[in-house]
Amino acid sequence: MRIKTVQAWWVRIPIEASRQHRSDFGRLTTFDAAILRIETNDGIVGWGEGKNAAGSAGTYGTLVHMLNHEVGRQLIGRDPADISTIWEMLYNGTRHETAAASGHAMPELARRGLSVAAISAVDIALWDILGKSLGVPVWKLLGGRKADRLPAYASGGWETAEKIGDQLRSYIASGGFKSVKMRVGAMDAGPHVSAARVRAARKALGPSVDLMVDAHGTYTVADAKRFIQLVQDFDLAWFEEPVNADDKYGMAEVRAAGNVPIAAGESEATRFAFRDLAVLRAVDIFQPDPAFCGGITEAMRIGAIASAFNLRFAPHLWAGAPCFFSGLQICAASPASFVVEYSLGANPMVHDLVEDTVAVKDGMIEIPDRPGLGFTINERVLENHAQRL
Repeated sequence: MRIKTVQAWWVRIPIEASRQHRSDFGRLTTFDAAILRIETNDGIVGWGEGKNAAGSAGTYGTLVHMLNHEVGRQLIGRDPADISTIWEMLYNGTRHETAAASGHAMPELARRGLSVAAISAVDIALWDILGKSLGVPVWKLLGGRKADRLPAYASGGWETAEKIGDQLRSYIASGGFKSVKMRVGAMDAGPHVSAARVRAARKALGPSVDLMVDAHGTYTVADAKRFIQLVQDFDLAWFEEPVNADDKYGMAEVRAAGNVPIAAGESEATRFAFRDLAVLRAVDIFQPDPAFCGGITEAMRIGAIASAFNLRFAPHLWAGAPCFFSGLQICAASPASFVVEYSLGANPMVHDLVEDTVAVKDGMIEIPDRPGLGFTINERVLENHAQRL
């Protein structure tokens, strides 16, 4: 089995006006991603996804060009089952043979950002191919699944203090969720406004529903600490990305200032960044995004670090179908995982891009048992929404 073709597209699917929301990213009118197709010489197709921007926004022309004209050419003729070897080859660049022989990484200078996003897309597609070639789901290749269903949390929550309770209760009604997440931070006028929205949310939900908040890294350290003090009586399950992801020392300071668990990682690439978060005692919950952190291979390594440091693991899955289904496989196999993110904003990149139904029932989501990642791409939707670059 050898890799025959590699093709990536910038897929941009419009979001209907009635389902658009506004946050610190502005008003999101489209859902964008780089979608990758790898085919072997015996006709097996694997699908991957790479991200270089927010979960549902951004421009992907450069990443797609990189996949098609640089990364893809290095893959033709290779055995797609050499997943870790290919990962290290793309990560170490021209020194990959020396690095392999020496037994340690010698990464190229551009090892983060677009490079790891491209590696992520390739890695996800290769795991899909391996599962399909062997007739088994990816979770079985990762060591088996701990359950056939896992708890999911409803991810959304942009409304004002007057409407946030109704919005979050509508999430619970739609899928029986036992936990919900809302947005705070720069989208509000200040920590006191965010705190008022959290107060309203908790009052509407009552004490039995887990409530998380996500600031998208938009607070300063001082404002994040102030926010924690303002919401200390509302029993938050976690406070996500309180500050700029590059300020790991600041995040550790925020964590030490209160009793709310800190979650972060969707902006981090590779196990090395998560090692630093663990060593600095900056977070309680790792949230790698499979389409940005380095794919399934790297996400599993990150999950092992979480387990070693007695931390928890909840991948960021506001994404397209290849990334989302990868997250299901990873969560099923990781001993540190405990909940799956399920976006309640408009997500045509999951619900329209695949022919499968993706739904939550009684707060639980099924782990697919079909070969590979467990989904079928709707190629008509892909063709209709692929950008002409």
